Amino acid sequence: MPIENIQLNVADVARSFEFYRDFLAAVPVSEPTGDRAVLDVVTATIELVRAGSDEDSTWTTDDLQRGFRHVGFKVSGLDALAERLRDAGVPFHLDPLEAEGDVRITFFFDPDGTLLELVERDLKYNTVVDEELVAAEYALGVPERPRFDHVALTVDDFEATRDHYSTFDFRHHGTILQPHDTRGFRIDYLKGGDTVLEVFTYQAPKELRAPQTDAPGYVAARLTGAPVGDASVGDGADGTIYADADGFTYTVAG
Repeated sequence: MPIENIQLNVADVARSFEFYRDFLAAVPVSEPTGDRAVLDVVTATIELVRAGSDEDSTWTTDDLQRGFRHVGFKVSGLDALAERLRDAGVPFHLDPLEAEGDVRITFFFDPDGTLLELVERDLKYNTVVDEELVAAEYALGVPERPRFDHVALTVDDFEATRDHYSTFDFRHHGTILQPHDTRGFRIDYLKGGDTVLEVFTYQAPKELRAPQTDAPGYVAARLTGAPVGDASVGDGADGTIYADADGFTYTVAG
């Protein structure tokens, strides 16, 4: 089943609502309030919730930190969109460039520091694990507006992660190698419906981060299934928040 929703804690709902609406063409699902807004991003929804705490997030940009890394969108016209973002003063983490897999990418931050990625073109995998799933991905076509594509996470053990999320009906469909990264970096892709878990693994030592459910930033992805033994770490707008062995957080729908 797909990722249905991404909850983000924000300091100012109106500010973040305007950001996602104006730059990512997200469509309001309902009238926003001072505490909450939900926007459609084609294959899922983004839920903006006023943060319950002003504590600083412990999330860092170092992908050796396990758990959540970024939210990714498929787009067309990446460079034009990046120019609009830059002209508006949006901070970038990585300027547009050609990346492994024959895609063009860029990374930037939303108003509360959540890292977002834009991806242009279909990935050309070094290894195709499931041709049918890759074909289904390509069949989605060129986005008419930015389309939610994936959540990225860094893990300690890819095989354990693959098996864990198979209980939510995510299936391994491809791998991209990163031969120039001296940390021993590779990316594996787990597809559920029209959405993806983008799984980072490294040979280099990694750091485990304790989940934060009240601070600004990423809170949880809503999956369909059962928490398969993962511990509860708090409550979110979608209900109980669970954390897997790498600290990646999610909620579950029945």
